[in-house]
Amino acid sequence: MKRTIYAKLLEWKESAGRSPLLLKGTRQVGKSYILQAFGENEFSGCHLFNFEQDKTLSTLFEADLNPERILAELSIYSGKRINIANDLVIFDEIQECPNALTSLIYFCEKMPRLALCCAGSLIGVSLSSGSFPVGKVDFLKLYPLNFEEFLMALNDEMALELYRNSDKVDSLSEIAHQKLWNRLREYYVTGGMPQVVSTYLTHREDPFEAIKKARDVQGKLVESYNNDFAKHSGKINSLHIVSVFENVPLQLSANIDGSVKRYRFKGVIPRKKGYAELQGPIDWLEKSGLILKVKVCKRAEMPLESFCRENIFKLFLFDIGLLGCMLDLPVSLIHSQDYGIAKGYLAESLVAQEFAAAGVSRLHSWTEGTSEIEFIRVIGDALVPVEVKSGIRTQAKSLRQYILKYSPKRAVKISGKPLSRIRNQVIQICPLYLAAKI
Repeated sequence: MKRTIYAKLLEWKESAGRSPLLLKGTRQVGKSYILQAFGENEFSGCHLFNFEQDKTLSTLFEADLNPERILAELSIYSGKRINIANDLVIFDEIQECPNALTSLIYFCEKMPRLALCCAGSLIGVSLSSGSFPVGKVDFLKLYPLNFEEFLMALNDEMALELYRNSDKVDSLSEIAHQKLWNRLREYYVTGGMPQVVSTYLTHREDPFEAIKKARDVQGKLVESYNNDFAKHSGKINSLHIVSVFENVPLQLSANIDGSVKRYRFKGVIPRKKGYAELQGPIDWLEKSGLILKVKVCKRAEMPLESFCRENIFKLFLFDIGLLGCMLDLPVSLIHSQDYGIAKGYLAESLVAQEFAAAGVSRLHSWTEGTSEIEFIRVIGDALVPVEVKSGIRTQAKSLRQYILKYSPKRAVKISGKPLSRIRNQVIQICPLYLAAKI
């Protein structure tokens, strides 16, 4: 399965003075797969060592952290000689071996010629007891497949060409728009988890069976995340984390009209009703990559963080397919776009997910009085308001209020309408499936 991050891996390979690379991401987003494909395609040899599957590997890092000794013993252990100049070494699930994480310091300093990539879950790396190799590693972050990568997985060359060429045109025809919109409907159901998309594609000749099996995989993924909570956080904390994780979709689905509202703390965990009492589970889920936090700004001025309060924010799931699964939304209604109140929060969830995958490290929204804008982006030296509507009815009272107050040079309205860029006009119309291109 092709991923756009592959180009960044190639850049890392050719960069001067590269350090060991740590590819981070939520579990099951395809870190191991893409690194192994990279190693097999771009290097003479590829050597993968998985610290979760093979616990014996950790013992090779106990005597000392000398890179030459470690590589020699890894070669003996695997039965394959490692060529420092031409091979790729992969430390998979590196969070399971704290000494391996610490050893990256010495691989960077004493063996810079070696191409060394590591894969680790976000929360596992954060909680590792090993000394973190600050300044000694390069980082990349992998998300679920975004909409462009979904088109790549479908092998729909025409839709992919329309998507990629949208930067060069001011509008898309209705037929082109419908082509991409129909693909977006599929993506709403599958989301971007690689195993889900692969299952869907395998059975695609029978749409009913494909969707059923994809949903089964989604359910198993949600269950596996719940099991992970206890592994990394202990029994009591894991119960609280599960409560917050399962509550996020419920609060999203309660947004009947307009924008998604701020996250409410009362009733999520019994006898706990304030931010201070839920901060731990929320931070844990955010660090693990399973939820996306959108801070709410009370003024649209830079720096945005100065106008945000720590306890006022929105929460979204990291994958729209898992959101539908956790809410048990009927797939037939999602496909037909006839799912009533679900439209708004699904659209907003999609945009949050696409922005995060596009590299927007901090997500913000704006609320002042009765006006609210779903997202504010810092683009160049300007703030760009981004209003999100689920369908083709796109009255934008809040956006007009924002423009009257702050006079932005550019504003974006994301909706179900086709692309429409009009020169010298402040408001630009962008379809939902092009959110990542803003």
